[in-house]
Parts: sequence; C-alpha cells; structure tokens
Amino acid sequence: MHFMTALEIIISASLLSAAPLIFTALGGVFSERSGVVNIGLEGLMIMGAFISIVFNLTFSHALGAWTPWIAVVVAMLVGGLFALIHAAASISFRADQTVSGVAINFLALGVAMFLIKNIYGKGQTNTISEYFQQVDVPGLSHIPGIGKLFFQGITYPSYIAILIAILVWFILYKTPFGLRLRSVGEHPMAADTMGINVVKMRYFAVFLSGVFGGIGGAVYAQSITLNFSSSTISGQGYMALAAMIFGKWNPLGAMGAALFFGFAQSLSIVGNSIPYLKEIPSVYLLIAPYVLTILALAGFIGRAEAPKADGVPYIKGER
Repeated sequence: MHFMTALEIIISASLLSAAPLIFTALGGVFSERSGVVNIGLEGLMIMGAFISIVFNLTFSHALGAWTPWIAVVVAMLVGGLFALIHAAASISFRADQTVSGVAINFLALGVAMFLIKNIYGKGQTNTISEYFQQVDVPGLSHIPGIGKLFFQGITYPSYIAILIAILVWFILYKTPFGLRLRSVGEHPMAADTMGINVVKMRYFAVFLSGVFGGIGGAVYAQSITLNFSSSTISGQGYMALAAMIFGKWNPLGAMGAALFFGFAQSLSIVGNSIPYLKEIPSVYLLIAPYVLTILALAGFIGRAEAPKADGVPYIKGER
C-alpha cells in the first residue's frame, strides 16, 4: 500500500473516532470551568447514544436523511436534562461530586439497558439505516496534496466538532459569559460579591456538559457502532475526561488531546489494512487507546492545574 493511501485511511479514521471525544470533552470543560467535577461524562454519552439510536429507529421512515441530525438534537436535550441530576446532587445538595458522577454512569447504563430490553425484547437494538456517512467534500476534496488527506472520506460531525471547539474557546476566553463562568470556577465568593449568581452559572454549565455529552454519544452511535448495546459506549467518556485534563481544561487543548486519542482508537479500526500495523497482534491495537489514556494522565495530571474551586461546593457567606 502506498504511504499516502495509508495516511488517508488513518486520518479519516482518526477524525471519525475523535469527533465524539471532542464534543464530550468540551462538555467537561464547561462543567469543570464552573467548579463542578463531572466524572459522569461516560453516562451522558450513554444516554446520548441510547436516545439517538431509539429515535433513529423509530422515525427514520418519516424523516429520511435528516434522521441522524434530528436524533442528535433530541440527544442534546435528553443529555442536558439527565446532567441536571448531577447538578442537583453536586450543587444543591453538596454531595461528593466524584461519587455523584460515578452514580450517573451506572444509572445511565442501567436505565438504557432496562428500556432496551422492554422495547426490543433483547439486549441490543437493531442496526440503523440512516447514519452519518463518510463523504467527500465538494470542491475541497480535489485540492492538491491536502484534499485527499482531510476532505475525503470524512463525516460532517468531524468538521463541526473542530469548529465548535474553536467557538467554545472564543466564548470562554473572549466573552463576558466566559469570564463569569471561569470566575465562578476560580473564586466563587469573589464572583458572588460582583453580582454573579454562582448556583445558576454552575447549573447551566453542568446542563451544557450534558448537552455536549449527548452530542458525543449520538455521533458515536450513529457513525461508528450504528446500534446500541451495553458495550456501545465502553470507556469513551473516560477518554473524553482524560482529554479535558490532558488539554488543561482548555477547549483547544481538549480538542488536540481528543484528536490524539482518536488516532489511537483508529489504529484498532484500520490496523488490519495498514502495512506494518497488520503484523501487530490485534489485541495490542485494541488496548492502545486505554493505555495511552493512562500514560497521558500519569504524565500530565500532576502538571495540569484545575480551576481552583473545582470540586468544592459553594456555600454563600463561607470562605
């Protein structure tokens, strides 16, 4: 196989795998920048994947090619509402945020599998017929050199994820809303004295984490697995959490880390068709993303500084 052909396959698969991680990691950035630790990104992805697949199977005959896009919108809303459970526990009831996030992960999988078995009478759904297909971007795919690398065999959510990451960076660092959100996560008492409603900001940030987690799950299910089962989301939420930390709670850093993890995931997908890689036992390629996640966290978590009030419940009037 020609080197450029192999590179085209790897880049295409990397962007495909990275898009759900980018969306979910951005949700984590919103939540933790406001001061709420969100370990429940895995559960939010599970809910997004579950809702999108069920909606897709139910309405694809009526909505046609628009089905996956509308399913993403539905997953956004459900993911946001589901995240409010974590918000209520962490912000209003001041529960341990890590424990609450883990509970969200278990709750999401339990609810999803219970409903799947009741709706379909088995442990997984049928395969969807309307999904995010890999396409060649008209015009751009014919650019010499980079056209085949970056604009052929790519899904539109992959491009949207990158653009949204840039937009989120702009919102967080160049707008009054972003300044307020970051101030709530750094020094909530100072923000409160300036008239910022800490509780409302944190609730909204956690809601946004659910929205983005729902998008991530919906994109993953409708572009990679094409159905839902207990193993549809198997660690991708934790990878997104690692990407957020690896990226130092910065949207662009999280995007870069997600692209790196997406590349690692792509090796298990396309490894058998790439020279040299196909000689590596497949089990090593399958575990590569998780090993790299551990190494990234072990190597960088000590040097990455979280927002100062991250994980600390805010009690009005107390320092």
